[in-house]
Amino acid sequence: MSLHLLIVDAQQDFCDGPCHGALAIPGAYDDMSRVARMIGRLGPRIDAIHATMDAHHTVDIAHPAWWMDATGAPPPPFTIVTAQDIESGLWKPRDPARRERSLRYVRQLEVQGNYPLCIWPPHCLIGSAGQSLHPELFAALTAWETARLAQVNYAIKGTNPWTEHYSAIRAEVADPEDAQTLPNLDLLQALDAADTVLIAGEALSHCVRATVGDIARTLGHDRLKRFVFLTDASTSVPGFEAYGEAFLTEMRSRGMRMSTTAAFGA
Repeated sequence: MSLHLLIVDAQQDFCDGPCHGALAIPGAYDDMSRVARMIGRLGPRIDAIHATMDAHHTVDIAHPAWWMDATGAPPPPFTIVTAQDIESGLWKPRDPARRERSLRYVRQLEVQGNYPLCIWPPHCLIGSAGQSLHPELFAALTAWETARLAQVNYAIKGTNPWTEHYSAIRAEVADPEDAQTLPNLDLLQALDAADTVLIAGEALSHCVRATVGDIARTLGHDRLKRFVFLTDASTSVPGFEAYGEAFLTEMRSRGMRMSTTAAFGA
């Protein structure tokens, strides 16, 4: 019986406490410390670990540097930008050549029923300290790799500046010219082969919700019976808790099990 662990975006920029992350989620540091201790306890029983990682440019459609108002000022973090906002000129790309594609993108989000475009604090910038993993978790992953003579499967997402990429499976809007925005078939196949998949990571309201939702829709909701959500190892972005709560309610109804880092396998 194979046991896999899926850790979503356990990066310093999402962690509070010692990490002082750019997009810190209260409680996230302790979430990932608990995952680290669980890996230390269960290490020999874990057959594979998959860790997703955000990787963004400063100039990104979901960062302030992309946009400005009529005075040239950027939108404050957590501003929601709608198609109507762009059409009215409330917000416009700093580069006028990007207006039409940006507008098409926001319209497509709305048509698809995706998250609305949210302007986030610049986070997980490529090469920054904030992009790196929670330090205790990284130490636990390194110890697991050494003991098992194995490699953590790192899945990088978010490098395309034209689309948000909450899910580790696919970007919010695919770019046919960029394979990284298309479905991550390797990750899907690896998870599909597992008998049990433990799930942890940040944030519950966004990247965890989007990743698990895409896995379920792609592989079939019956696969959720193989998933175990670690309830003490994932927290929503403040103000977006309803997303996380609705996600957990739906997943429970579809058969996803719930446990904690201390209780699983004890």
